[in-house]
Amino acid sequence: MNALGRIMAVATAGLGAAWLAGGTATAATPLTAPTATVKAAAGAAVYNGSCGAGYAVVNSADIGRLGTVYLTYSATTGENCVVTVRAAKGAAVHMVASLGLGTNTADVIDDGYYTSYAGPVFLDGRGMCMSSRGEINGEVAGKNWTNCEARIR
Repeated sequence: MNALGRIMAVATAGLGAAWLAGGTATAATPLTAPTATVKAAAGAAVYNGSCGAGYAVVNSADIGRLGTVYLTYSATTGENCVVTVRAAKGAAVHMVASLGLGTNTADVIDDGYYTSYAGPVFLDGRGMCMSSRGEINGEVAGKNWTNCEARIR
């Protein structure tokens, strides 16, 4: 499949996903939010609030079927927080929650053996883009160069 074909396939899949989720989309208007709650993807873990009051989820990345890494931000403190949450509690396994400035994911790290979550780790992010990383039992996920919007808050 050529590049244009891949773009069209992704666009078509996005319109189908919007329809399935109860949202709407047309070529002339942007996708509207679904009116009903959509069940989380398999393997996704629910954010557990461990960063504390006032922190809102900015983004997340599923770590295979094992769990999810969450990047949160507090507009009050200007701090970002990362927590890696397992989809299901169990015996302690190696987990990592890390957060960094720019594309560095290792400015602050919580690395250990946990039954449900790693972190939280905090970093002041006013005026900076952030990168986050989570690991559960050898599977890794994260996002680089995100939450840049916090620079203008």
